[in-house]
Amino acid sequence: MSDSVLLNRAALIIDQVSAEKPADYVLRGELGAAKHLLSSEKRDIAHAVFAYHRWFGWLDQSASTQIRLASALDLQRKYDADPASIKPESLTARAVPDWLKTEMEITPAYLRQLQRPSSLWIRVQREFAAALPRSLGHCTAPDLSVLPGLSTSGQPSTALRYSGSTDLFKTSEFQKGVFEIQDLASQLVGHACAPQPGETWWDTCAGEGGKTLHLADLMANKGLIWASDRNTGRLAALRKRAARAQVFNYRAVTWNGGPFLPTKTKFDGILVDAPCSGVGTWQRNPHARWTTTPTDVKELAEIQIQLLDNVANSLKPGGRLIYAVCTLTKSETTAIADKFTATHPGFEPAPVFGSLATADSRFFVWPQDFDANGMFIAAWKRKA
Repeated sequence: MSDSVLLNRAALIIDQVSAEKPADYVLRGELGAAKHLLSSEKRDIAHAVFAYHRWFGWLDQSASTQIRLASALDLQRKYDADPASIKPESLTARAVPDWLKTEMEITPAYLRQLQRPSSLWIRVQREFAAALPRSLGHCTAPDLSVLPGLSTSGQPSTALRYSGSTDLFKTSEFQKGVFEIQDLASQLVGHACAPQPGETWWDTCAGEGGKTLHLADLMANKGLIWASDRNTGRLAALRKRAARAQVFNYRAVTWNGGPFLPTKTKFDGILVDAPCSGVGTWQRNPHARWTTTPTDVKELAEIQIQLLDNVANSLKPGGRLIYAVCTLTKSETTAIADKFTATHPGFEPAPVFGSLATADSRFFVWPQDFDANGMFIAAWKRKA
């Protein structure tokens, strides 16, 4: 594909992007329908679209989409070759919207990470963790030894960074359910839950089931997981993924997040992977930097605390409550944890990872820590 054809194809996609139609959504639709394009050509188009939004703050908005796109690709090439070519003050002024600076500490390391293309992470079912890196190739395990209390017991890593060019969805291993595409930060949420075989868990905002499937694997498919979501389409996708992974110890139910719960079951553990502003995904989804607003953050924070309030009484005494959001704003992270702790004296903060007395009950994953999404995790134990 020539450069001019690439620019034109990517520009057509960019012109369709809006707050209601995010870049990744438009890309999936357009590239999925373009059966004549090679996988490498689709990757180049996606790279161009994401680079455009990554460098949006540097672009002349009076120029045509093609000219702006060419400028963005040039900036990306220069930055990839020499990150120091973009000065810290330029990153501070242009890489993120001004309102974010009142919601979180913005460091040079964080901003530099945002301007890099994101890595692809996969989660391998535990029984295949030793074999898959050999068969798939181009896999690197993260160093998680820096996380207090997280023990992998010397077992092969089930989290792998994939740097190859193969279309993973077409591999026999994916089609057999050997692995899932799942960011490392999301996998850490499963490890924070630390469910045990035979327990009963509730994944309250399960979406398409990425964390539900991880919980099932950690439980050796023994016990029961309730997986709820307000969107029936997401639950249909969850069922499809679960069938591929040979996971059957779950119940998928519709729940709108309100006070009328889908079950009277008392759970050993509850995961509230709440809707959020997604600021932690801005490296992977740079378009969202320019469509997310402070109003979004405020409204989502109200939903988050309400979700925690609504599910709290469904936890058994001694049970574990995990709150996780792929955002980094104060309003959706520490402020929510503070409010829940203050208003629920029957719950005490618990270590996020493991049972170490020195381990924190709140944990931030920053994009620059592991080249993964940003995430906030808080943990509580219900008092007996």
